[in-house]
Amino acid sequence: MVNLSLETIRAKFRRILIYGIGVKLLAYYEKLIPKYSLIGDTAFFDSKQFDWTTEVEANWVLIRKELDELLKYRDSLPNFQDISPDQADYTSPDDLWKTFFMYGYGIKSEKNCQRCPETTRLIEKIPGMKTAFFSILLPGKHIPEHRGPYKGVVRYLLALKVPEPKEKCRIRVGDETRHWEEGKSMMFDDSFPHEAWNETDGVRVVLFLDIMRPMRFPLSVFNELFMKLIAISPYIQDANVNQKNWADRLEKLFAQEPEKEKV
Repeated sequence: MVNLSLETIRAKFRRILIYGIGVKLLAYYEKLIPKYSLIGDTAFFDSKQFDWTTEVEANWVLIRKELDELLKYRDSLPNFQDISPDQADYTSPDDLWKTFFMYGYGIKSEKNCQRCPETTRLIEKIPGMKTAFFSILLPGKHIPEHRGPYKGVVRYLLALKVPEPKEKCRIRVGDETRHWEEGKSMMFDDSFPHEAWNETDGVRVVLFLDIMRPMRFPLSVFNELFMKLIAISPYIQDANVNQKNWADRLEKLFAQEPEKEKV
């Protein structure tokens, strides 16, 4: 008889829950979303479809100032896979994608939000905002093609730091490729296959948000329910624990005499 450790059993159950039952349920539900979407079903969206983007863009310099303080500790920030190990396969196991999370699936990182009060004030006014973090791509980073886990959200990116030539800081969603411009919004459906590059010698940073996709009733109600179920899943709860541990670690670092790292 084979003796399985508690951790092994937990890992097996996790995979069944996420990649078996969960994926099949989401696949069925996602087929209905395009029919009920109030913003269509395209790879990219016009950000002006959302009134709040005007205020966010108007305050991009304010957000950038808070980001610049964090970038003093750039090399000490967590990699994306440090927060969400389940997604390491598509992020690639390097140290070139740094993050600073404020929200993850509706779960607030209190300490990180206190570090960025103006950014937090702005994002908390956004209807349906569920995830928010600074996404930092170091020189040479390529995020391979992948798709997001759930079509019920829309991804918003506000470009904060885009090195030249900006055309080499780009993203492909479906069959269309675009590049970032500082202070400008980009919005897309991350359930389309997509990938991103920073082929410059500088650091590219965006404010990365996931917001609830506007949908007609009754799918709007089911969308809220699905997001709540996703938030309590092992996948998100484990990421939340990782985030708390990193926030505690960074808080200790911030409390020390700052030693500026080269950005």
